[in-house]
This record gives sequence, C-alpha cells and structure tokens, in this order.
Amino acid sequence: MDVIFDPTRQTAPGGAAAPDGADIIKDGDQRTFMQDVVQASREVPVLVDFWATWCGPCKTLTPTLEKVVKAAQGRVRLVKIDIDKNRALVQQLAQMGLPLQSVPTVVGFVQGQIADLFQGALPEGEVKKFVENLLKAGGGSLPGADLLAEAKAAAEQGDHNTALQLFAALVEAEPENPEAFAGLARALMALGEEEQAQQVLDQVPDKLKEHAEVVSVRSALQLAIEGRAAREKLGEFERRLAADPDDHAARIELAVALNAMEERAKAVDALIEAIRRDKAWNEEAARKQLLKFFEAWGFDDPATLAGRRKLSTLLFR
Repeated sequence: MDVIFDPTRQTAPGGAAAPDGADIIKDGDQRTFMQDVVQASREVPVLVDFWATWCGPCKTLTPTLEKVVKAAQGRVRLVKIDIDKNRALVQQLAQMGLPLQSVPTVVGFVQGQIADLFQGALPEGEVKKFVENLLKAGGGSLPGADLLAEAKAAAEQGDHNTALQLFAALVEAEPENPEAFAGLARALMALGEEEQAQQVLDQVPDKLKEHAEVVSVRSALQLAIEGRAAREKLGEFERRLAADPDDHAARIELAVALNAMEERAKAVDALIEAIRRDKAWNEEAARKQLLKFFEAWGFDDPATLAGRRKLSTLLFR
C-alpha cells in the first residue's frame, strides 16, 4: 500500500509543495492528505473533520467548525474527509495510532504533526477553545484574542472611547464572548453611561450570565449606583459611628461610599472592622459586602488581594 500519511515527509506526493493561498475550508481525500493537511499545517494549523453521511452529530458539528474557522480569518484551515470514501487513509491512520472508532472526530495538525483531537459534536464555545489551543501550539492566536488584548490595553490606559469601539466590535464578531460584553459594559460605565451599560448586561446570553467577568461588572455597576446614594450621606454615617462604634449598618454604608470614592483600602478596612466587632450581624452582612467588593474589583486586583489577606488573618487567627 502506498504511504498516504508520513509526518516526516517535507513535500506533498509527487514533490509539490502545498500551494500558497489555499482555501481555508475544503473537502479532502487520501490522495491530497499530505498536501492539504500535513504540509499545509507547516504554515497554519489545520483541523481535519472526519465525518460520514450517516452520522447525525456530524451534521451539527461541521457547520460549527466552518463558522469558527471562517472567524479565524485564515489563521487556521479546515479539511473535511468522508471516512467511507477514504478507507485506505482511515486504515493507515489506525496503524499509526489514530483509530477513528467513531465520528465525528476532529484532529488538529500543527507543523506536520497531530497536536490534539476531540470526538463528538461539541458546542461552538468548546470548538473555539479547541481552535484557540491549537493556534497557541502553533505560536498564534485568534483575531478576537488580538482585538481583546487591544481593547483591554486601551481601557488600562484610560482611553475608554477606543476601548468602547474595540469591545463593541468584538461583541459583534463574537457574540458568545463574555469578556467582550463585560469590557463593553465597563467602558460605558467609565464614560458615565450606566443605563447603556445595564442594557449591554441585559443582552448577555443566558449561558454567559454567570461567567466571572460578567458577574464582576454586574456587581461593579450595582455598587456604583449604591455608592452614589451612600456618598450623599457620608457625613451622616460618620456621625452615627462617632456616636455608636457598633452601628454596623452605618459602617457598611460607609464602606460602600468609600468604594464609590475609589478609596478601596479604606472601604476594606471599614468592613474588616465591622466583621471584627460582630461577624454574625445581619447574617454576616459585612463579610458578604466585602466579597461583593472583591467580585466587582476582580480577583487579581491589588485591593482584592490585600483585602483577602486581611479577611483570612481575621477569620483564622
């Protein structure tokens, strides 16, 4: 039997190199496997979709694969192979340790070698993760990842108008990207457009609503609204605490006001003091408020890290 797949070969059968500008999605067969998959994967990662006409899940997976690959804008390619029409290839792959016991099976090639695979019809989000990991293995990334990094950089630099435009473009391109929705809402908040930020959060797909980034910005928006009301009564809370240091409700409201003033360390200290005085008050309201701060700030924020250390010291001393 002729060798159909040999990862050590540097050229396609007949010595021809894989053509530049090859279609990003194509039907393949055992005659062109070396050129379409092995050699092409030395330029960009290649997904191979092994399918069959009688396979129900294949009819669901293949359109998803095509959608994700098209969104990658040429950074990854897809080759679809009907196993019933390419028995010799299937047999040789089995001899080389890749038995195609069920379809659909998707195999990722990078630099002429098998890098990863999965079986079954995965949802779009999981397919995207698979492609992202394949691109990382090849030293690349999806266009959306580049756009997300650019948007985050703009936000960190305080250029919220640019961040807004970039996050909005990412939401349009990737409507199942929770970081895109969260970033768009944060940019709107930074520009004082809280109602629009809430509208963005209302449009987040149900399956993304509990993603950490979405939960974080939702908490941040709620705290911003509560904080404005609390700031107007800052003097009142301070007077109440001066009269009664055990006025835990006033201390928690003071913390909310301090957070709205970007005095995060002071807000943490106020709640730590409330916990120290009476941890159980009002069903541990002070501790729950502190955790809400951490959620809104992000778990890698310096104020969160410092606050967690203080909370741990207090609770486990």
